[in-house]
Amino acid sequence: MKRLKGLIRTIPDFPRDGILFRDITTLLQDGGALKEVVEAFTHETPEDVSRVVGIESRGFIFGGALACQIGAGFVPVRKMGKLPCEKIRIEYGLEYGTDILEIHRDSIIPGEKVVIVDDLLATGGTARAACTLVEKAGGKVEKVLFLIELDELRGIEKLKGYDVFSLLHF
Repeated sequence: MKRLKGLIRTIPDFPRDGILFRDITTLLQDGGALKEVVEAFTHETPEDVSRVVGIESRGFIFGGALACQIGAGFVPVRKMGKLPCEKIRIEYGLEYGTDILEIHRDSIIPGEKVVIVDDLLATGGTARAACTLVEKAGGKVEKVLFLIELDELRGIEKLKGYDVFSLLHF
């Protein structure tokens, strides 16, 4: 894990003053590191999962790779206005304001077991909204996977009741 953590570039004051941005593009450029992340997520994924849900946008990278690895379907959770068919939507709170996420209504079969993937757990609002969308679609969230968890922001508290795995902690 130390090697993976060392591949993540930290950029101070981005996107605004006081923020330490964890840039994963440097990890993604290393094929061995990317493979290691996908293997760790594969190991953490329950065997009977039939859908992997990736949260826009970096969750698509890891979620798509994981879905291929385990032979599951991939479902994108997108920001409002990006999906063309009938959708389920949720509005959720951000630090400053609100945002909206959507999922296709027919993307998950009721009762289907799902794992949700994203790159970063910060305050937990986006991940919680994704869990709610999956449940509204009739799916059962078996696990929520993150590459990075920012421990001091305590986003894990918004995911109480869910099985959460974070590969790296900052």
